[in-house]
Amino acid sequence: MISRKLIVCLSFLIPVSAFAQVIDYNKQFFNGKQLFREGKYNLAMETLKPLIPYASNNQFSEYASFYYALAAHNQGYMAVSKDMFNQLKSLHPAWDKIDEVNFWLGKIYLDSKDYFQGLKMLSSIKDKKMEKDIDALKAKALVNVTDIETLKMMREEYPKDEVVGKALVAALAKDMANVESRTLLESLISQYGLKKTDYFPETPKSTMKDSYSVGVMFPFLVNTLDPTPGRKRNQIVLDFYEGMQLAVDTLAQQNVKISLRAYDTDRNVEKIKSLLNTDELKSIDLLVGPFFPEENKPIQDFSLANKINVFNPFSNNSDVIGNNPYAFLYQPSIETLGKKSGEFMASTVRKKNCLVFYGTSRRDSLLAATFVEKAREKGMKVLGSHRIVKESLPKIVNILATPTEYDEFRYPKQFTLRKDSLGGVFVASDDALIYTKVLGAVDTRGDSAMVIGSEDWLEQTALELDKYSSLPVVFMAPNTPLTSNPHLSAFIAKFVRAHGHTPSLYSMMGYEFMLFAGNQLKKNGVYFQEAMNKEKIINGYLTQGFNYQFSRDNQLVPFIRFRHGKAVVVDKGANR
Repeated sequence: MISRKLIVCLSFLIPVSAFAQVIDYNKQFFNGKQLFREGKYNLAMETLKPLIPYASNNQFSEYASFYYALAAHNQGYMAVSKDMFNQLKSLHPAWDKIDEVNFWLGKIYLDSKDYFQGLKMLSSIKDKKMEKDIDALKAKALVNVTDIETLKMMREEYPKDEVVGKALVAALAKDMANVESRTLLESLISQYGLKKTDYFPETPKSTMKDSYSVGVMFPFLVNTLDPTPGRKRNQIVLDFYEGMQLAVDTLAQQNVKISLRAYDTDRNVEKIKSLLNTDELKSIDLLVGPFFPEENKPIQDFSLANKINVFNPFSNNSDVIGNNPYAFLYQPSIETLGKKSGEFMASTVRKKNCLVFYGTSRRDSLLAATFVEKAREKGMKVLGSHRIVKESLPKIVNILATPTEYDEFRYPKQFTLRKDSLGGVFVASDDALIYTKVLGAVDTRGDSAMVIGSEDWLEQTALELDKYSSLPVVFMAPNTPLTSNPHLSAFIAKFVRAHGHTPSLYSMMGYEFMLFAGNQLKKNGVYFQEAMNKEKIINGYLTQGFNYQFSRDNQLVPFIRFRHGKAVVVDKGANR
């Protein structure tokens, strides 16, 4: 057996050169650094790793740790990078490059959407020379934060941080319909010395006229349309325009003079550009259109360049109007529909939890997301938000109506999702395969769960209208007139006399739109937006009305349901 003393003695006999051969700190560090500079990050990490542990003759521990963490970051190993930076902070808190460590940690946290931890790291940096890079890093990250409440919390924690403040300003500018948001926005614009017109666009002083010209840019397709009496492929725009023509007659009887001019776009962008280059259109008071998305850009550019108001009567897509202060959606935007539905469900259902089902389109995804955000803000618990493709349709029934107990007649009486445990279901899709599955499953449950869907379902033939009377379904319905409205029967009679057939929903929409636009022109002149900012509710004739207060889409979203085969309003939307 070898004694302990002998081991000690033997250790003294080992040449010093043997230790030197184990590691040459200086040479290995510069090799690792060179590999890092060449972008060979994996080799750099292997080379630097032995230098990380502290040793009395190792002067490169901090630098090796730093470059190791950077190499890991550049390869996408964020957890490894973060752990090494945090270890470096813990072991060497007084290192003279600790500000750079905090900068990279801040970036890692911000990139992973841990915004508060990221801001905390960046706020600890003392080197003033890094301020420009820090602000750029924060600005790039915070542009992705759109939730106003989150940004308000950030500002409360960092009240002197101008980047945080400006990120809040950008979010508030998209919520102008909210009085509280608008007031705070004005305060922050003043505080940061920002240009008010960048957020509150100033339109020219409105001009009052005896008669107003309205140009309608639709694909009428007059040169290629089949002359036979049957339904045309562009029937929607033809019906809408017929409604507008009838409204012009009604307005004339009220001493509102409108010169309605039709321009056939032929679904041809080059023809649209040619039309927009005419003096006649450059002097128009209001443009209406287009119908197809690809026709939108030249019309928006023309509107902005010539300061001419334009209404898109069909689209719910807020991208259509962009940042053009002269452009409006006649319809509520997708975001508005989602938010108003979230508010309505939260204020209506007894059980404060819900489910969401949506389809594959961008519209469906955005509608579902805005509903979920608002519902949660208002205290709802979202049990699940499910994207449904054709193959996953059975998932709807599996979630809502998988039975666990049956009655004596073998009818389901209890389910995996307990009966009466669900407040509501939001269906963000007009796909009949999706919404009929949802309605069928809710009907099977036979409980108090409310379904919110779109009025567009009523134009489809998947279900008879009478069926909706027996289902707990409520519709977002900015366009649907009520049969109890006395104006509706008067309009139908007038339309039949003029055209010899009953009006479609789009004919009603065209009539309602032209009455609304014509009265705004008569009352407030060519630039009516400033007056609309001051008037919260503008009464409709066939519908519940409009709200364009500090908004460029209709903020008024009524909710209807069917009782005994007739639509009735359950919420006028006036207080939302």
